[in-house]
This record gives sequence, structure tokens and C-alpha cells, in this order.
Amino acid sequence: MFVARSLIKMSTPNPLMRLEQRAAEADQIIEFLKQQVQLLKEKASVQASVREEKRLTAENAKLKNDIEGLKKQLLEREKRRGVRDVAMSTGDASADVGSKPAPPKPSAAPPSGSPPAAAQNPQPKDEPKKKKQEKKGEKAEKKAAAPSQEDAKVDVSRLDLRVGCIITAEKHPDADSLYVEQVDVGEAAPRTVVSGLVKHIPLEQMQNRMAVLLCNLKPAKMRGVVSQAMVMCASSPDKVEILDPPSGSVPGDRVSVQGFPGEPDKELNPKKKVWEQVQPELRTDDLCVATYKGAAFEVVGKGVCKAQTMSNSGIK
Repeated sequence: MFVARSLIKMSTPNPLMRLEQRAAEADQIIEFLKQQVQLLKEKASVQASVREEKRLTAENAKLKNDIEGLKKQLLEREKRRGVRDVAMSTGDASADVGSKPAPPKPSAAPPSGSPPAAAQNPQPKDEPKKKKQEKKGEKAEKKAAAPSQEDAKVDVSRLDLRVGCIITAEKHPDADSLYVEQVDVGEAAPRTVVSGLVKHIPLEQMQNRMAVLLCNLKPAKMRGVVSQAMVMCASSPDKVEILDPPSGSVPGDRVSVQGFPGEPDKELNPKKKVWEQVQPELRTDDLCVATYKGAAFEVVGKGVCKAQTMSNSGIK
């Protein structure tokens, strides 16, 4: 009995010691794994930085190539327009030879018997003026050679044609042949429009009426009232009819012409005569449809704009 108890006492601590050893080994393994995870994170961060650097380097090289290509295109266009080449600074003094005179070098005082250096080599006084005139000439050449976008295309797309609703109309206080209308063209407030329609359309037919308006003419004062748009009409010497937009149109709808895309000018420049060049091509066809060069005025998805009875007539 005594021997059995002694054997039990001697064998009891061994499992505990083994568990403690395994726990310590587990802690060491966990710590090692933590270190490995941290190393992997750092390595991934470094690799991402390298990839980003390579990407930025490639983009930088592409941008440089694009810039060089654009420079070449610009130089080619300037040459075609006849603009004189401008010498680029390259760090070599020889590159500027012939393009501008070398400044005079200071010299020692002349002997008493010889004339002064200024008398031998007189500096022209008009040279700065000539340089300024040359620069002005170059600027003028560039402006003449590079027409603006608004001069490049003159067609109906330059006109801001919109559907409008004539809310009210009344006789002009100082002109018997003019109406003064308040017209909703889809903006925050109605526009004031002055129209010479008294002889052609009764006043009661002007009230609460849908119409087509030209909205980017420069505002003009007519007998003391500023007109901010123009009512578009089929017109002949004896008769005038307001163009009707398609049913379902609402104030502010854009009136466009198929085949002539583009955004209208914010305001037509009277000096460019855009309206005067476009207007002769505006006519109604055999079916009274308003057209430009044979293509119909339309509100996309809603239909075409028409006069009531006037076919093959001018529009203005």
C-alpha cells in the first residue's frame, strides 16, 4: 500500500509539467507566427509601393510623349498658317545667330584724336519701335490665321430656338404696329418680347398661345421697350403666321434641325451676321413644315413645327 501511494505521488507532477511545456511552446509558435504576419504585411506594402512607382513612371513617360506630339502638331499648324518660327533656347549661343543682333561690347576709351565709338557705330533709335511693330504684326497674323470656333460654322445650330408660351400680349404704348408680350421660355421669369404683328394677328389670338422663339439675339430696344427674343413666323408680303410647335411641347423645349448638331451661341454677335446668313435658308415646305435647307424644325420625340396654312414661305 505504501509503495502504491509513493508511485502515485511520483507520477502526478509529470502530466502538469508536460502541459506547461506545451503551453510555453504554443506561446513561442504564436509569437513566431505574429512576426511572420508582420513581415508579410511589410513586404506587401513595399511591393505595392514599387508597383505604384512603376505605374506613375509609365504614365509620366506617356504624358511626355503626348506633350511632344502636341508640340509637333502645333509647330506644323503654325508653319501651314505662315507664322514665323520662333527660335527655342537650347543653351547654345550659335542658335540665336541671325535671329537678333548681338549687343555691342564695351570698348576702351578712344584716343583723343579718334572720333568717339558712338559716332563710329551709331545705334538706331527706332529699333525698339520696330520690335514692337513686329510683335504686333505677329499677333495679328496669328489672329487672322486662327479663326475662332464661332466663325468656322454658320448654320441653324447656332440659333437658340425654343418652344415658348405667350402668356399675355398688349399693344405697345408708343407704337400702333407693335405688341409687347410676356413669354415663358422655360426660365425662372418670363421674357419681354416686342413683335410687329398687330396688322396680321388679332390681339385675342396672341393670348396664352404656344410659339417658337429665337432666344439668343442680342436684346434690342424697340420704341423704349427692350425685346429679349423674337417670335418665329412664316411670312410673305401680305400674310404672317406664327409657327406652331408640336402638340405636347412645353416652354423651354429645344427646337432642333436634324443633320445640324451643335449647341447654340449664348448670344449671337451682331457683327458676325449669323442670323442674317441663316435666315434666307429658313422656309416652310409644301406641307407648311418649317425647315432649314429642307430639314424640318422638330422637338425631339414630339414632332415638327408648322405654319397653319402658309406653304413655301420664308421664315423670320
